[in-house]
Amino acid sequence: MAKLATRTIRTHVQRLDAVRDPGAQGEPPVVVFVHGLLTDSLASYYFTLGPAFAQAGVDVIMYDLRGHGRSDRPAAGYRLDDFVEDLAALLESLGEERPVHVVGNSFGGTVATALAAWHPERVATAVMIESEPPVRVWTEHMAEGLGDAKRQLCKDEVIDWISAQHGTHTAKLSRNASRILQSTTLAEEVSTGSVVDDELSALRCPVLAIFGSESGLSAQVPELEAKLDACRTVVLPDQGHSVLVERTEETRELILQWVADHHARTPAASTRAG
Repeated sequence: MAKLATRTIRTHVQRLDAVRDPGAQGEPPVVVFVHGLLTDSLASYYFTLGPAFAQAGVDVIMYDLRGHGRSDRPAAGYRLDDFVEDLAALLESLGEERPVHVVGNSFGGTVATALAAWHPERVATAVMIESEPPVRVWTEHMAEGLGDAKRQLCKDEVIDWISAQHGTHTAKLSRNASRILQSTTLAEEVSTGSVVDDELSALRCPVLAIFGSESGLSAQVPELEAKLDACRTVVLPDQGHSVLVERTEETRELILQWVADHHARTPAASTRAG
């Protein structure tokens, strides 16, 4: 584990090197995992997908978003643009020149697709798990949801209800989320940054989108398939928003196969393999 300078903050990052067969040729694919807002950190990938990807021969990068985990928590600077440029700067600090497969859960998927739109040379593919691309309607959803969270999670009675309904661990995460919201401008800033065109014309790389059937986000499927030239959508039955935690094995296999298929098609990978 290390902290690296990325623009205006220090970002906590962990790399897992690919476990490779002795006869393997060329460079392995590299996957960057981006977690969600407030109750999340790189730990969510360390205990789900990260180590399994490394064992499967993939170089893994996991990091804490600004304001989260062990990364710095400035008082301000939480537009989507800040999160995206942090990631671009992190890749530069790591000396990573390969196009990366960016996998994002919830808000992390928005960061992944924004990076693909604004830094296309950096991205081989983007994967969204229960997420939305950064279009105008996304800003409305975020402003409403974060504003409500900031107002409610600071109330003891709300935390007590969360504890009774979902357990003490979730209540602890909710208290930490409230601390982030009360000590920073995250709730006010996230929805004020740049967005991509509603037609998603800037998003040219292949996109895999995974949803739970019981989540409202799965309603995006027809639009994503219509607007993106290289898009695969998967809807997991009888599943809500917590796809990463509750359907870990299926999610892992879907993304590993996706990465393997697209790494094999990358001309640069074929050339290096020789």
